Amino acid sequence: MIVVSCLLIVSLVLMAIAAAQPPKVRIEVQGTVLEAAQSAATSTTTSTTTTTSTTTTLAPVAEPATEAAPVDPNLLQQGSSGDAVLALQTRLSDLRFDVGAIDGSFGPALKHAVMAFQKLNGLGRTGSADSETLAALQTASLPAPMAEWAGGTRVEVDIATQTLRFWRDGSLVRVLSVSTGSGKRYCENGKCGTAVTPLGTYSVTRRISGKRVSDLGVLWNPLYFNGGIAIHGAPSVPAYAASHGCVRVPMNSTQWVYDNVANGVPVVVLKGPGSVTPRTPPTPAPEPVPVAPPSTTVPPTTAPPTTSPVTTVPTTTTEPPATTTTT
Repeated sequence: MIVVSCLLIVSLVLMAIAAAQPPKVRIEVQGTVLEAAQSAATSTTTSTTTTTSTTTTLAPVAEPATEAAPVDPNLLQQGSSGDAVLALQTRLSDLRFDVGAIDGSFGPALKHAVMAFQKLNGLGRTGSADSETLAALQTASLPAPMAEWAGGTRVEVDIATQTLRFWRDGSLVRVLSVSTGSGKRYCENGKCGTAVTPLGTYSVTRRISGKRVSDLGVLWNPLYFNGGIAIHGAPSVPAYAASHGCVRVPMNSTQWVYDNVANGVPVVVLKGPGSVTPRTPPTPAPEPVPVAPPSTTVPPTTAPPTTSPVTTVPTTTTEPPATTTTT
């Protein structure tokens, strides 16, 4: 009886131990049996509560797509080269713009030439030849004269378009992009004033070759036509009026202007056609009438004259030409 009781107790203990063990999961993978203990869902001795924190990450909001500006396939600009640039240079040169060397390379000189064309034709003043500029070039013609009354050889400065045109013997020779007085007040180096290029008819009175340093900046090859106002080269010739009153021309054109515009050449500053009333040239004094000297020989007559002939010498006064004041 004692033995049976012991065996019964041992069996009960073994059964209790087996009940405490977690059940095993039997998994067969490619013929191999794997056994793993399955964690008990609950424990009879310890109860643990675990709080799980859940974080929700929102997907980033995509920026609205910005549509890129379409690329102009015909655009020619600084750095461009090739046959298309060569054709552009040739066309602008035919229209009297200063393109520099016709070599198929788009440099600063060609940029100023393109901008001068754009200024004259009311296009965007970019200095780059886009499709609109190239199309306008196909039908463009030489600009019309604005001040023929000033003489066949003259300089026309058009403030409205910010361009300069040089005419020689009635023919257009050169068209340049320029920058004239900004119209703003300035005070520099003790000098104050308003940056204006006055309208009117003037003429080149003096010149300085090379670099001229003034109180208001550096001038290259200045041609003075109205007191201290000159046509001169400058590194900065923007698409708009920006000077103190002078007429800035691109550096690549300044030597040509100096060599071709002589002293005494009229400079007409306009703001579009008809903005300056033509000056009436002074009326020249009448030429004196030649008077024959009195004759000492009396021609034969059939009857003696009843009165002695009296010869009257007319008095002729020659007045000097009227002077004109430049405004």
